Amino acid sequence: MRRIGFLVYPGFQIMSLSVTAVLEMANQISEKPVYEIVVASEHGGLVATSIGVPVQTSQFGEAEFDTIIVGAASDILPSSPILLEFIREAEAGAARRVVTGCTGAFVLAEAGILNGRRATTHWRHARDLQRLYPEIMVDEDRIFIEDRKVWTSAGMTAAIDLALALVEDDLGVEIARSVAKAMVVYHRRAGGQSQFSSLLELAPKSDRIQSVLNYAKSHLASALTVEELAKVARLSPRQFSRAFSLETGQPPAKAIENLRVEAARLAIEDGRHNIDEVAQMTGFGDRDRMRRAFLRTLGQPPQVLRRNARLAKVLAAE
Repeated sequence: MRRIGFLVYPGFQIMSLSVTAVLEMANQISEKPVYEIVVASEHGGLVATSIGVPVQTSQFGEAEFDTIIVGAASDILPSSPILLEFIREAEAGAARRVVTGCTGAFVLAEAGILNGRRATTHWRHARDLQRLYPEIMVDEDRIFIEDRKVWTSAGMTAAIDLALALVEDDLGVEIARSVAKAMVVYHRRAGGQSQFSSLLELAPKSDRIQSVLNYAKSHLASALTVEELAKVARLSPRQFSRAFSLETGQPPAKAIENLRVEAARLAIEDGRHNIDEVAQMTGFGDRDRMRRAFLRTLGQPPQVLRRNARLAKVLAAE
């Protein structure tokens, strides 16, 4: 039985508790319970959440846990010295993992255990985390990151992705997939997946234009001309271009380029295909055209992103 300490403090964000729901479901699906979940705080007793609803807790004292999970907060405030010391001792001692999501990264940073490590947090707070704690390698565009037994994730629902990754780490991919299915969520997004999505940014208002975007994302290797997309929308090319621009704020050609850049970036960072293959798979046709699109959209060429991804894997393995 793995003992999980979920550490909370006054004002912690109630969304943080979604992590415990994933572990609870893993217990139900496994042949026997694998997680003992202890919600703990410095003093024990009732601790108010961010919406004022109190949660009953145990005092963490000198308790030992296989994994400690630090709750996030809506407001970033100085942490209790006792809480920080407990986290430091757990990381240096018996804890196999130290985990947090969203603004909980600021608590780990304050404790000093993120120094020299890669970490992420909610995109709104990433630059503040980097500014306040320059010794951390902050990656503001990741769902979650694991670096030498310390796990951090982006904000809000990314905590579910992180928790599913923990279950997969402990119990294997099949159990994690079953947990995701039982919770009616997509099987966890990969840690390297961007916090941002071109489809979300476009946010079309009609099902007609949404179906075009879904089609485009599934057929990136095709030419995806205005004529082809207009047929999917059942509009004339002129009507389609006007409707698409009005609903998304972008002309079709620009939106398709953004979708291709997003798909190519993920493929490049994954590392299973060379750059020429990625260019073909995502519809750019050749590496030069893809390079120009990357520079326009991301400000960096594909080779730099691949090099950074390889370096990150080396650092994570050390």
